[in-house]
Amino acid sequence: MIKIPDARATAAGLALLLLPLGAAAATLSLPTDARLAVQTVDELVFEDGSDRRDDILLRPVSGVAEATDTLPEYCVVVADARQEGARLRITTKALTCIETSSDDSRIYSGEISAAAYELDDSYGIPACDSGRCVLSSDHTFLLRLADDMTIEEQDNPSERINEQRRQADGTGVANPIPAQRPDPDDE
Repeated sequence: MIKIPDARATAAGLALLLLPLGAAAATLSLPTDARLAVQTVDELVFEDGSDRRDDILLRPVSGVAEATDTLPEYCVVVADARQEGARLRITTKALTCIETSSDDSRIYSGEISAAAYELDDSYGIPACDSGRCVLSSDHTFLLRLADDMTIEEQDNPSERINEQRRQADGTGVANPIPAQRPDPDDE
C-alpha cells in the first residue's frame, strides 16, 4: 500500500531542502573609487628617522560630505603609512566590521585596497614638517578604493548562542523560565 504524506509534511520537507539555496549570506560591497571618511584610532607620529609604520588602525567617520559611501559604525581598517616628503602615504590592507541591527549582528572581515586622500582630493595627507610627521586622531581624511570590494558575512557563533538564550518557550540554554522537573526532595 502506498502512503501519501499530508501537505504540511511535504511543504516542511521541501522548505528544509531549499533553505540553503535561499539563505544566501549577506555581503559588504563597495564600488571602485568609493570614498570613505576615516580617522586614525591613535595619533600617528613619525620622528627619529622612521619613515614607515605598519599596521596602523583606522576607524570610519560619518557625516562627511566628501564621502560617497560609508562603512558600518563598528569597523576597523588596518593600513600601512610611509612618509614621502611633506605627506603621509597611507594604504589599506584589511578590515573587520560588525554591522548591528536590532538583535542581529553580522561580521565581515577581509581585504581592502585603498589609498588615503585629503578632503580636497589631493593624494596623501599633509602631516609632515622638517622630517617630523604628526597625524592627530581627530583628522578626517578619505580612503579611495582601488577595486570593487565584496566581503562575505563571516560565521558568528555568538549569534547562534544568543538565539538559543532568547528563546521564550523555556528551551533556551540560559532561559530564565524553569523547566518542569520533579523536585528530588519529594520522593
